[in-house]
This record gives sequence, structure tokens and C-alpha cells, in this order.
Amino acid sequence: MADALLKIEGIHKRFGGLHALNDVGLTINRGEIYGLIGPNGAGKTTLFNVLTGLYQPDEGKFTFNGQDLFRQKPHVVVKAGIARTFQNIRLFAEMTALENVMVGRHVRTKAGALGAILRDRATMAEEKAIRDRARELLNYVGIGNVANERARNLSYGHQRRLEIARALATDPTLLALDEPAAGMNPRETEDLQALMEKVRSSGVTLLLIEHDVKLMMTLCDRIAVLDYGKKIAEGVPQEVKSNPRVIEAYLGAAHA
Repeated sequence: MADALLKIEGIHKRFGGLHALNDVGLTINRGEIYGLIGPNGAGKTTLFNVLTGLYQPDEGKFTFNGQDLFRQKPHVVVKAGIARTFQNIRLFAEMTALENVMVGRHVRTKAGALGAILRDRATMAEEKAIRDRARELLNYVGIGNVANERARNLSYGHQRRLEIARALATDPTLLALDEPAAGMNPRETEDLQALMEKVRSSGVTLLLIEHDVKLMMTLCDRIAVLDYGKKIAEGVPQEVKSNPRVIEAYLGAAHA
């Protein structure tokens, strides 16, 4: 029997007269790579923003690892074990790669403002542990050689990997990636796929939005398809690929 990690039911999100998410429900099982696809404007990123606390849903249920996360704030969602990257890269441009990852790690640390001021032994030891872990993660995603480079000076592909390293620094149970292969060439996409499989093998469940349908069909265990804010299909890649409603959503009724 599958071990459900994340479950949402009846999620609705409206922006004025626009019904961006309409009765969306899905279950992501522990240890799988779950894909979310659909035409532009289908509601994919809106759903990501709901799941990570950036948007508050109007209706529905949302549980993660047995915890109710409905309408919780982003910091609560992160501490519960959900980390994400963004469609548009959001790094601290003037910080080094190492410092960017260290920022992500602080969500799991104990030293507060007082410790930062006093610089006591426990705080110093924790700060060293944060730095060491950040270096490990940069090596893990394959960019350890640019640890001391400012984020703005990194190549596009390295910036994508840095975002993943920073997200992993929060020790997530679920890693949500919003178009991680966007703008990558075929070799970079192939390397990224290997990294995502590596992350899954470490025990982290993955949720992906991606326009590269070929990558999704190869990588994902199951896929859900959104169209105009509604889930129109869900299943293993081959089932989804041959679903007439999915073909119609992407190509038009004449091809269904």
C-alpha cells in the first residue's frame, strides 16, 4: 500500500473573478517523483504557491506528513519539511554561493539574535556546522568549485543547481521544483535529471513543474495534468500521454 506524504482535497483559489484553482485534489506518495504539467495558465505555479504557503487557498484541505498545513505561512511549511525553488531564479545575487546555501540552513538552527551578538561557543560551533553542511551540499549538486563566487557571476545552470542546494539545506521531506530545466540545453537537462534521481535516492520526495514533457515522461513515477485550474488527468506517464483530454488541452480538439 502506498505511503501518502502529501494530500490535498478540494483546493480552490480565486483572484477576483478568475478561478485559478477549481476543486483540485492530489496525493503524493513518499519516495516518488511526481510531475505536474499543463498548458500555460493552467494553474501549476498557483498550486505550488498554495502548497508552499505563498498563497492562501479559499477552500479545501491540505495535509503533509500527518500535519494540517491548510492556510499556513511559508515558514511553517518549510519547517514542516517542504522546500521549493522558483520558476524565476531567486538568489541573493551579491552573496557567494556558500552564503546562499547557509541562509537556507538557518531554518534548522537554534541560535537566535542573542547568540549572534554574544558569539558564544555553542553559536560558533553551530555556525561552523552550517558552513560545513553548505559546502557538502554544493559538492552534492556539483558546484563545490564555485563556493566563493558571487551568485550573480555564476552561469545559469550553476544558479539553478545553487537554488536546489539552498532548498536542500532546509532538510526537506518534499522538494518542489518549479521548471528546473527551463533554459537548459540537452546536456544540462540530462545532468539535472541525474541530480533529481540522486536526490530521490537520498530519501527526498520530489514534486516537479516542467514544460519539458519528454523529461517528465522519462523521470516521473506519476503525473497530474491541470487545464484552466482543473485536474483533467492523473496517472503513470504512458496513461497520461495517451489521454484524449490531455491531447486536447495541448493540441486542440481536432487532435483528440
